[in-house]
Amino acid sequence: MRLPYVTDPPQTNTPEESRILASVQARRAPNPLLPLDLALLHSFPVAEGWNTFLGAIRTRTSLSAVIRELAICRVAVVNGALFEWEQHAPLLRQGGLSEDALELVGDTQVDFLGDPSFGLGVLSVKERAVLRYTDAMTKNVRVSDAVFGELKGFFSDQEVVEITATVAAYNCVSRFLVALDVGEKN
Repeated sequence: MRLPYVTDPPQTNTPEESRILASVQARRAPNPLLPLDLALLHSFPVAEGWNTFLGAIRTRTSLSAVIRELAICRVAVVNGALFEWEQHAPLLRQGGLSEDALELVGDTQVDFLGDPSFGLGVLSVKERAVLRYTDAMTKNVRVSDAVFGELKGFFSDQEVVEITATVAAYNCVSRFLVALDVGEKN
């Protein structure tokens, strides 16, 4: 890490900081704070906003675990955020994605925006649509009408918003992790 982590648990100086720390600890329970938390807690207001936003993305959307974790894991791969990959790939596996599919998702050389039939037989067309959308958002920011239409063909408006927010949020996470070398993985 490019900065020292705060102590675990960090010192709090106000009732507000104590409340924020308790909410971060509650979200992680029964597990301890992650290196990510120990980096974010240099700024209690940032940690609070992060905890609320990422908590909603991770636990309060209507997306299946596989769809959510596909987007998160692919962002991690494209952005080279190994800490993020190591936290989320097991969740993708637990969600039921095959080992062959997980290998494709984790391959930095794979470009899901290339051949539209790439990966079929290993991934469902719905999973591929999520990966194509994630690659477009992460690599290009702009998403073509064709890639958007493909995603929209499988998901409701609510799900499209949730997938988009998940990809956007985890692009933020990966950039924070990589820039500060959280977890000493980059």
